[in-house]
Amino acid sequence: QVQLVESGGGLVQPGGSLRLSCTASGFTFSRYPMNWYRQAPGKERELVAAIIPSGRSTYYADSVKGRFTISRDNAKNTVYLQMKSLKPEDTAMYYCNARNDYYDYWGQGTQVTVSS
Repeated sequence: QVQLVESGGGLVQPGGSLRLSCTASGFTFSRYPMNWYRQAPGKERELVAAIIPSGRSTYYADSVKGRFTISRDNAKNTVYLQMKSLKPEDTAMYYCNARNDYYDYWGQGTQVTVSS
């Protein structure tokens, strides 16, 4: 059974930091590119960051570039999203995603709220 379990969300003040984690099971994690998406109320889901299976190449949306860092530990089947200098506009449900040419797996999401 495939599972992606996110954790680490919460309430943080503007300028603060959070680290999201997503632990995978039920598939060969080390072979999948991994993505973090987010969706704010009333908005479409957007890709925030992505990382290839080896971890040697990453992608960031312009809105988070320089503030967020995606990384992975294939030995722990876990992908991370380190978020710093958080802004109120970063408030959203954050989702972990594993996708290749054949499969597309999603976690249940973790809420991040940036507010004073």
